[in-house]
Amino acid sequence: MTKQSFDILINGVQRQVVTTPDKPLLWVLRDDLALFGTRYSCGIGICGICNIHLDGETVPSCTIPISAVGKRSVVTIEGLSGDESDAISKAWDALSVSQCGYCQPGQQVTATALLRRTPKPSSADIDTAMSSVLCRCGNYARVRQAILRASDQSESSESGDE
Repeated sequence: MTKQSFDILINGVQRQVVTTPDKPLLWVLRDDLALFGTRYSCGIGICGICNIHLDGETVPSCTIPISAVGKRSVVTIEGLSGDESDAISKAWDALSVSQCGYCQPGQQVTATALLRRTPKPSSADIDTAMSSVLCRCGNYARVRQAILRASDQSESSESGDE
């Protein structure tokens, strides 16, 4: 397949990549743009480890060819920002969520999207949203606790109480 030039918006910065149209976004991020936070795991879009935001939607980057990105905005773990992302990061640290850490970029990207959609999620909301990200360590209870804590932090920072 012939290489082509693609202009993509990654973490708020317009970037140009020359590659084949069928190359998965995951490998463009890692190989062509040196954004190593997004990690490879299953390669078929079922584990959530490589999750990114594509125009705000959480999607696995391993199944999206670069040619399908178009003008949509891509946000990786390196580009997460805002109250929800900050609250997630603080809660993750406070509760020592990471064990091996391999799934953490996918977990945090997915958790941030959850808090943006549902600022005060229930445990059931969290379990539903986070079921798309596999954790080899089985650390789901701490992930749930961290998201609940982050939802409180995110709310207090919005009201100026923090």
